[in-house]
Amino acid sequence: MAARKPTIEMPKQVPEKRVHNFEEVALGYNAEMAIEEAERCLQCPNPQCVNGCPVSIDIPDFILLIRDGKFDEAAKKVKEKNALPAICGRVCPQEDQCQKQCVLGIRSDPVGIGRLERFVADWERENSDTNSPMTPRTGGRVAVVGAGPAGITVAAELAKLGHSVDIFESLHAPGGVLMYGIPQFRLPKEIVQAEVEYVKTLGVEVHLDSTVGRLTTIPELFEEGFDAVFIGTGAGLPSFLHIPGENLKGIYSANEFLIRTNLMKAYRFPEYDTPITVGKNVAVIGAGNVAMDSARSALRLGAERVYIIYRRGRDEMPARHEEIENAEEENVEFVLLSNPVRFIGDERGFVNQVECIRMELGAPDDSGRRRPEPVEGSEFTIDMDTVVVAIGQTPNPLIQQTTEGLETTRRNTIVVDEETGQTSIEGVYAGGDVVTGTATVISAMGAGKKAVKSIHEYVMKKIAAR
Repeated sequence: MAARKPTIEMPKQVPEKRVHNFEEVALGYNAEMAIEEAERCLQCPNPQCVNGCPVSIDIPDFILLIRDGKFDEAAKKVKEKNALPAICGRVCPQEDQCQKQCVLGIRSDPVGIGRLERFVADWERENSDTNSPMTPRTGGRVAVVGAGPAGITVAAELAKLGHSVDIFESLHAPGGVLMYGIPQFRLPKEIVQAEVEYVKTLGVEVHLDSTVGRLTTIPELFEEGFDAVFIGTGAGLPSFLHIPGENLKGIYSANEFLIRTNLMKAYRFPEYDTPITVGKNVAVIGAGNVAMDSARSALRLGAERVYIIYRRGRDEMPARHEEIENAEEENVEFVLLSNPVRFIGDERGFVNQVECIRMELGAPDDSGRRRPEPVEGSEFTIDMDTVVVAIGQTPNPLIQQTTEGLETTRRNTIVVDEETGQTSIEGVYAGGDVVTGTATVISAMGAGKKAVKSIHEYVMKKIAAR
């Protein structure tokens, strides 16, 4: 196979400009760029890229439609399998999924599948009617708990199959982690809400400020006439380091920092009365996507120097390569092979230093990455007036504690059948981060798609037996 021309790069704001605003960094393809990138696709007779897609989008077909300038048809082709294409095109790790399987990537750059997916979704939103005709109702009723990626996917797919679906969301806006966890400069809130509005056109009802486990319970939903329940409440409970000084003022969990910044729009204070204090020197502990989002948000909120402190090396960072590069371009400083051991405060109780110890990599641990081990006597301090702890999240245990018979793990994740999403309770299904712990948007959507098939079969049996 002869080498093909490299991928068409996506335009984006220059670092010097973007660090001073919360506008989207990546600007997207125009029509000419999209067609040129689509022409790179080999249209393989046995496409491997589809095998890498958790929601099984017909990738070659939608790319062929782009190549032929049939953008509206391409968008509809994507939406046959994915109700949230504008979101997935922006935040899904295509480089580790569909694009990793692209045959063209053997000798050249893989096709920019995610960029093309984003293009057709944006084109449809700006140029076409995104509404869909409602499927005739089956008489089945399903409650979906949580309006995040898994819950929205389940709701959309079940509505397409003719079921009446109600989503119960505890926050004041639908979207879950898409709204509270991912910054505006990476995923505009307007995009999320436009995708949710599309799902509503399928007949889905969304109930906000509705906390299942407190205002109502899973058993009560069945008493209200729902035939099945899907739990997609995500993993929104922060994890902490449990080291001295962690309760000093100026130390945030990433959850609080990003929720205040994103969902509550602290970056638009005083228009939105939700200020957040960010000092001149900010340390972010961790190196996943949440850590990168926190570090880059801190810059935009006025920090002069932002550090990522991570106990492993650059090659072991779990964040997307693209997000690491963006952070580097914006002059985020990386303090690698270093681990905090305590926070030091001033006389007012505010953090002003973080003490770290140097680490070295030993044998691989359970994750397959080399285990970081402390180097004795290598402690050092960094002056700091704000710290964001971004070392992962676990599920909120509210539903688990109020649903008798629901099997969980010691980390409060819900135990399910991997193929069906069925929990230990008949008629109750779960998927996404509440099952796996913190993972990707598309993996949550994939779990939702798996559960849909089983929920549909279960509900149809109940209908037939009435």
